[in-house]
Amino acid sequence: MLPDVSGFDVLAELRRREETREVGVLLLTARRDEADRIRGLALGADDYILKPFSPPELVLRVGAILRRLRAPALATGGKLSAGPILIDKMAHRVFVEGEEVNFTTTEFKLLHTLMEREGRVQSRAQLLETVWQAQPDVQTRTVDMHLQRLRRKLGAAGRYIETVRGTGYRFRRAEAEARRLP
Repeated sequence: MLPDVSGFDVLAELRRREETREVGVLLLTARRDEADRIRGLALGADDYILKPFSPPELVLRVGAILRRLRAPALATGGKLSAGPILIDKMAHRVFVEGEEVNFTTTEFKLLHTLMEREGRVQSRAQLLETVWQAQPDVQTRTVDMHLQRLRRKLGAAGRYIETVRGTGYRFRRAEAEARRLP
């Protein structure tokens, strides 16, 4: 409902261009039809808020988008590595010490999320939201059980995943490497 161009066209152009593809976009609009919401989200909007809106809710939604954007981008080629662990996101493969290790889709997402957010504590709730899309039937104990299996599959490299008592988990390369030294 912009004067000379559709907001959908602006969004499509932002997502088309390499330099603006990763920019966070929140659509704040009076367009209430479900078809408009679907179109906006399908074009790549991070969120869609209808007018009138609650300012505190807007602040929280912007904060959620900014948290997602602060996660470090994947290295060129869709690969992410830390110490002996290499994730090839495009091929959906994980290598530890050069050997491929098979992970379930959930374990892969969990490891990827932790490595991508290296050094930052991820609460169980954050992991549930990111990895499981906050399915209401998933309990926080599920996170603990998946982390336990993930560490087992990583072997010695499992030490990179720290438990932060009462808070959650953190992928931390520096301390894990220091613990390895004699």
